[in-house]
Order: sequence, then C-alpha cells, then structure tokens
Amino acid sequence: MAALKIVLTVLFIIVCIALVVLVLMQEGKSAGLGAISGAAETYWGKNKGRSMEGQLVKITKILAVLFMVLAVVLNLSVF
Repeated sequence: MAALKIVLTVLFIIVCIALVVLVLMQEGKSAGLGAISGAAETYWGKNKGRSMEGQLVKITKILAVLFMVLAVVLNLSVF
C-alpha cells in the first residue's frame, strides 16, 4: 500500500506542475482596446474552441478535475 501512495503522490506532483504550466500558457480574457473596434469578432475569435487556446482550456479543466480527485484520494487514504 505504501507503493500506491508514492505513485499517487508522484502523479499528483506531475499534475500540479502541468496545471501551473498550462495556466501560464493561456492568454488573458480581457479583450483590451480590440473590443472597441470589433476586432474580437474575427474568425479566430468565433472558433476559439477549435484553436490552440481552446485545447489549452479543455486540458486545464481535465487536469483541474484530476487534481481535485487526487487530492481527495490522498487525503482520505489511510495507508
């Protein structure tokens, strides 16, 4: 059982580092002065879900859920 806790802890650390890196790679949500001139209504603005930014958001959500699950499992486990 101690080996399982070590494996889960290592996985938890990897998920933590990946989550930090992905959050730092994302762009800010503020449109800035581009919103005044309507620059946000471009092709890339409408299809963000299919772009690299959309993929980063999806992966971040998955890693956040995995982070929470691992945190609960590591706290509740009695090894």
